[in-house]
Parts: sequence; C-alpha cells; structure tokens
Amino acid sequence: MSNILLPFGLIILIGIIFRRYKIGGLDADLLRRSINVTVLNIFLPALCIKIIYGSKIDRELILVPASAWFTIISSLLLATGVYRLLQQRLHIKPSEKGILIISAAFGNVSYLGLPVLTGLYGQEAARYALFYDLLASTPLLWLVGSTIASKYGENKSFEFRESLKTIASLPPIWAMLIGIILNFTGIPLPDFILKTLDLLANLVVPLMIFSIGLALTIPKVEHTCAIIPAVVIKLTIVPFISFFTAYMLGLRDIALAACFIEGAMPTMVLSLLIAARFRLDISISAFMIVVTTVLSFITLPFAIHITNLLIR
Repeated sequence: MSNILLPFGLIILIGIIFRRYKIGGLDADLLRRSINVTVLNIFLPALCIKIIYGSKIDRELILVPASAWFTIISSLLLATGVYRLLQQRLHIKPSEKGILIISAAFGNVSYLGLPVLTGLYGQEAARYALFYDLLASTPLLWLVGSTIASKYGENKSFEFRESLKTIASLPPIWAMLIGIILNFTGIPLPDFILKTLDLLANLVVPLMIFSIGLALTIPKVEHTCAIIPAVVIKLTIVPFISFFTAYMLGLRDIALAACFIEGAMPTMVLSLLIAARFRLDISISAFMIVVTTVLSFITLPFAIHITNLLIR
C-alpha cells in the first residue's frame, strides 16, 4: 500500500512546492487550469478509448455506475439532512451549506481514485473508475450538484438543458462512447494508433496527481467546525454506503473493491469550480479539499485493508 500512496504523496508535495515557490515564475492556478484542460481534452479521452476498447464490458461493469448513482444521491440526501439540523447551531450561511453538501458527496474518483485502483489492481481496474466517474459522478455533478449549487449560491439558476449541454460537451464522455463502439464492433485499430493512445494515456496519472498538489492551499476559514460533518460523511460513511450498495447489486471481487475505494476518495477537486461558478463559499470548498485529501492518506489504507479482507 505504501508503494502506491507514498509516490502519490510525493508528487502532490511537488505540486505544493511548485505552487508555493512559483518555480519558473509560472502561476500555479494558471498551470493547473492548463493541465486540467489538456488532460480533459486529450490525455483522458485517449485513456478512455484505450481502456474501454480492450476491456470486457460485462454485467459487473455496467452495475458499477448504478451503484455510484445510489451512493452519491444517498450521500447528498444525508448531508442535506445533517446540515439542515446543524445550520443554525453552526451559523452556516447558504453559500457555505451548498458547497458542504456537494463536498460531502462527490469524491475525487478520477484524479486520485483512478491512479489508486490501477496501482492496486492493474490497468484493467481503470475501467471501473472510468465508468464510476463518467457514467455516474460527472453526470450527477452537473444534473444534481449544479441544482443544489444554484439553490444555495448567488448566481443565476442552472437549467436542466444547460446541464445536459455541459455533459454532452465533455470529450471523455465521447471517448467512452467511441471505445464502447469499437469494443462491440471489434474494429481493429492499427498498431500506431494503439501506441499513440498508450503514450497519451500514460500521462494521465502523474498529471492528475500533480494537479492536486497545485490546487492545495491553506485557506482562511472562519467556521472550521462547520466542515466536520461533511468530512465525516465523505471519508467514513460514504465508503460503506458505496460498499453495501455494490454488494446488494451483486458486485464481487475487484468490482466491489473498486466501488468501496471510490467511495472512500476525498472531496472532488472540481467542487472548487462549482463553488466559483455558482458563487458558493470558495474558501470553505478549498478547505474541504485540503482536509479530506490530507486525511485520505490515513483513511485510504484502512479502506484498502478492509477491502482486501472482504474480497478474499
């Protein structure tokens, strides 16, 4: 386990150092956005096509996003209920409440989850992360998360049509569809295409991990105790919701482990984008990302140990 998380931790630390000292005079936020745009539009689509093209698309793989849908929606309902009860006691503003609910439910299932799964179970396990994210987490972020954000934020409402348009504009979604079509039709790809996809795909993991380090800051947050319920939900409750949902759906072995580990991921880095877009509290969003990411290096080994015991 340490052979997986420690290298990730070092790469994140390099990103933090890069941000702190502005190496080469580059702005860390600008660099992070550039990396994210490049990964989203080139490297991640290449990974999607490569993995899905060569993967076995079976019942288990299709049930993974079904498990993710139930897990995320249940987590949103739980976080909404908890913060409805605690809002007055903790003196939480609507802009803080909205991003805390989102942060408690949406995990970093691609930027950290995909590297962890492939490190544990090999490249074949990437298919579970991709289906979990691109067929569940990402659509729900824009279909449900954006609705919550527009309700509690100061920006204009986000229409359902805009959500669908955003989802349809994501290159990894189209890359997955291409991969599925190629998989089912059995169309052979030339060796030079496969090699190109392989070279591009190999850049996804280090760039994603480095980007996390670039995103981590020490924000000033007045109501530090307000994040505690969201942290507890995200790192301790959501994994078990994910596990029991996947188990009840009949998932076993690596597919079950993948759902459990993806549920244990820290808060999604893209929640910061949602906070900015809908004028939710950006500082508390950043604080959630930092705290859950740091704590995940303690909680993830426990989650993986439990997973290994459960799938034996």
